[in-house]
Amino acid sequence: MTTDLIVLEAHGASVVIDTAGPGLPAVLHWGAPLGAGLAHDAAALRAALSRQTPPATLDAAWEATLSPQEAEGWSGRPGMQLRLDGVQLRPRWRVETSAAPAPERPGTSTTAPESAPAPTPSAFETTAVDDASGLRLTVRIGLEAGGVVRVEQALRHEGTAGRIEVDWLESTLPVPTTADHLLTFDGRWTREKRPVVTAMPAGSVVRQSRRGRPGHDAPALFAASVGAPRFTDGPVWAAHVAWSADVTYRVDRITDALTQLGGGELLRPGEVVLEPGQDLSAPDVLFAYSANGMDGVAAAFHTWLRARPGHPASARPFVLNTWEAVYFDHDPARVTALAERAAAVGVERFVLDDGWFAGRRDDTTSLGDWVVDRTMWPEGLTPLAARVHELGMQFGLWFEPEMVSLDSDLARSHPDWLLHDPRHLQHDPRLSWRTQFVLDLANPGAYAHVLGQISALVGELGIDFIKWDHNRDLVESVHDGRPGVHAQTLALYRLLDELHARHPRLEIESCSSGGARTDLGILQHTERVWGSDSNDPVERQDIHRWTGLLLPPELVGAHVGPAESHSSGRVTPLSYRMATSLMGSAGLEWNILDCSAEETEAIAAFGRLYKELRPIAHTGRTVHPVLRDPAWRVTGFVAPAQEAAVVVVATVASLEDARAERLRIPGLDPLRRYRVRVRREIGAAAYGWIAPGWFTAGEVELPGAVLAELGLQLPTLWPVQAFVLHVEAV
Repeated sequence: MTTDLIVLEAHGASVVIDTAGPGLPAVLHWGAPLGAGLAHDAAALRAALSRQTPPATLDAAWEATLSPQEAEGWSGRPGMQLRLDGVQLRPRWRVETSAAPAPERPGTSTTAPESAPAPTPSAFETTAVDDASGLRLTVRIGLEAGGVVRVEQALRHEGTAGRIEVDWLESTLPVPTTADHLLTFDGRWTREKRPVVTAMPAGSVVRQSRRGRPGHDAPALFAASVGAPRFTDGPVWAAHVAWSADVTYRVDRITDALTQLGGGELLRPGEVVLEPGQDLSAPDVLFAYSANGMDGVAAAFHTWLRARPGHPASARPFVLNTWEAVYFDHDPARVTALAERAAAVGVERFVLDDGWFAGRRDDTTSLGDWVVDRTMWPEGLTPLAARVHELGMQFGLWFEPEMVSLDSDLARSHPDWLLHDPRHLQHDPRLSWRTQFVLDLANPGAYAHVLGQISALVGELGIDFIKWDHNRDLVESVHDGRPGVHAQTLALYRLLDELHARHPRLEIESCSSGGARTDLGILQHTERVWGSDSNDPVERQDIHRWTGLLLPPELVGAHVGPAESHSSGRVTPLSYRMATSLMGSAGLEWNILDCSAEETEAIAAFGRLYKELRPIAHTGRTVHPVLRDPAWRVTGFVAPAQEAAVVVVATVASLEDARAERLRIPGLDPLRRYRVRVRREIGAAAYGWIAPGWFTAGEVELPGAVLAELGLQLPTLWPVQAFVLHVEAV
């Protein structure tokens, strides 16, 4: 039986698409699964869900399509905005194909019984043309691992009409009008991912980033919820634009249609112009639905990321990065001694940060000249790299390839390679940022220069890891006389992919003044991101908590710094810094040559603990047990088979009550019995008043149902204290 109702259903989510209309298909439902058999109830479903019929509205009753337009009666923000020779283009889409091919049945055609029901399709694609302009639109909706819905759109100019300018090409899906709250994010340097929760705004509302990178204040995602969003319960619908530059997030809460949630790339006027024969692929927009609060949304995105073919398969190494250890003071003997101490405490990856290249004594010069400074490193970096490898560690090196200093051989030789308006470059100091400028990677010469210099060093030194930094916003970016952020971002992606192709074992971290570029677009081309330049673990508690809404912990660098944070001046206990580091991909950002014997032993113990617990944290489901007191921060990781868990328990302020709350650990098997241990290798947390027996003894055994429903009495921790629980089935 054929039907014009397409139902995609898998992984706890469902998308229902109506292809019966004269124009583009419409999504009738995105959210909880409804049952694959719904496809045979098309007429009944339309009768149940349709809006009013004439004469109460336009004579042709409508629903918002895959790209809602004014011509359809849509009064919100259009799904796309195009101009032909400067005048708004109003396409009338004629659908050529709409198909959702069913996946093959498990097994072979000779063994699968003919009576077996056909598997539910997991993808849908439609193509449509505008006969007047010759534009072709392709939209693909895929229901992928974790229940994540990936929406892809592409435009191709197949006509003979003039130049078609693309103002935007955005993707949306509907959410129920009962979703009355909106979660998004804000922030600043060293305090990224600050959650902002508001009542669902009326009308068409956008949040945009115009920094040439998502920015420290990036929206990160839009999440709609029924009531204020909660971690453990309640329906949540979230949208993320997988793009590493300027973005638009949008919500359309208009009175005569379903609320639409989504976004896309932010383009400047004239940035993308399609000549006949040219095309544009919009960035993917990823949607995640959860019936179980924000932890369910995180589980969806984490599952999707972990299912990628390029997701890191090896254990995430224990890292030492030299930035806060030596800054620009690169003494070869001292750095080599630091590497030897790192190996002695169990470090697996040693990364030499900024300051190694020609003329680099501070941050005002030499970006773009990616050759080793022989006055600082007379024998080059070969002896250091060889020693690091001899010690059994990977060797990493810092680059900032998208940037250039005016005081550099590169800028003096090729001033035309800068991504700035040449009319103002020499006369407008506002274009400078940290005394650095942007290199136009879309320029073939600049691209080849960066690729050649980095690739040569990777091959020569056997570099295993690149810390790829990006320390400024893009301001008035100009490429070939038009806005250049779009072309720059695509060139960046090509560059990263080419380096991986040339050096298959190379891993790359995206750092952008910390967490200013931690989107799922950059993670299609890198293996890790740096969550924040803050090494204050109190700030890091929230940074990791909210970064984790999108990214699993194995993809987010989380390093232990010295007692006094260089980013805030706050002094914190070593045990607290270490516990916080377990919330990500752990490492050190510290001159451990200056550590006492006790600190050195504690660091070594922490390295051993991280290696023991990372198989749980880096594969498990992230959970956030509910506690009323806002001073608590609790993040857990429950192994996929529920046989183990790791829970980081911390305070960021003094507790409200003398007797604290009970800690309930969700996600465990209620029928199993578990041993809960306090892992004190990193040191003991300070507490007063209430010290329950299980905590002072260091362990307890209880059924999973008891741990989830009754929980464990927490000690009255002092402010800025933390401990780690290791939960194991017995």
